Amino acid sequence: MKRKQIVLTGGGTAGHVMVNLAIIPLLKEQGWTIDYIGSKQGIERELIEQIDEVTYHPISTGKLRRYMSIENVKDPFKVIKGIGQTLRILGKTKPQVIFSKGGFVSVPVLIGARLRHVPAVIHESDITPGLANKLAMPFAKKILATFPETMEYLPDKKANWIGAVVRPELFEGDKRKGLLFADLLTTKPVLMIMGGSAGAQKINEAVRSQVRALTKTYQIIHLCGKNNVDSSINIPGYKQFEYINEELPDVLAATDFVVSRAGANSIFEFLALQKPMLLIPLSRQASRGDQILNANAFEAQGYAKVLEEEKLTPNTLIESLEELNKQAPLLKANMEKYQGQDATEKVMKIINDTAKK
Repeated sequence: MKRKQIVLTGGGTAGHVMVNLAIIPLLKEQGWTIDYIGSKQGIERELIEQIDEVTYHPISTGKLRRYMSIENVKDPFKVIKGIGQTLRILGKTKPQVIFSKGGFVSVPVLIGARLRHVPAVIHESDITPGLANKLAMPFAKKILATFPETMEYLPDKKANWIGAVVRPELFEGDKRKGLLFADLLTTKPVLMIMGGSAGAQKINEAVRSQVRALTKTYQIIHLCGKNNVDSSINIPGYKQFEYINEELPDVLAATDFVVSRAGANSIFEFLALQKPMLLIPLSRQASRGDQILNANAFEAQGYAKVLEEEKLTPNTLIESLEELNKQAPLLKANMEKYQGQDATEKVMKIINDTAKK
């Protein structure tokens, strides 16, 4: 191909952007011109627009809610509008291939791709496919899976198990820079707590109610989500951030333990970096249960400890962290045995092969 043009899509949460962030530098190296179709106000816009040589196109999209809401009546019209906008964008950019990480914004994009006869590749991170990917699968040429268990939920002729895509820059962190960034010392272990891009109110509340007890053992880096910093707490060794982007590799290099939700992209990154983790997955009341499956799979393989959100209290958080501390050597030993597939290179090969066809 003389001209290499690709459109990326995916959004709604940071997890639906991370794989795209991992492959963008490789696409640039290979000479691709990159456009990104995302929502008007999603976190993907904030993350992608700051990247040089990537053109961001916002479109209208619905939210694919699983609960009753008057917005559900409006959403089909938003999706139809988004399809029209996608058709215009694809007509101008004329890509050879589309790569989708999922999320509600991807549905009108994949439908528009089919109407424009542009082949599309979908990536599914969780054990069971999300609702957006389920709706988009009929319009894709290839569907890539992170977990081998996911293959039973995918159409055989389209499905490929590739393993986890991990951002390569995460391995380049500098522990000293991470400690300096968070104004921490070298004398205590560092505990990083994150509840996803939007934060997690119940985790935030449990941590803050026990922050004085926790800082006796740990220095804490708390990624609490947008607008969730509590400026009334000013305790040495407890640092709050809404979100960390550029400095994340350094902060992870300085991190000894992690408390996290159980989104697949994040936990595979912690696995690759061999960080003992306490996973608090989203409950079934708040989700389709995908994080529970992810967390249980990691616990079964000896990579993590799990605390169900329904059982999360200030006391159970302390108890679970004490158990994590005790089990950390075993968890790290299990992580060292993990043989991850070189998924990033596989994604790139599939993108190139699909574009050529």
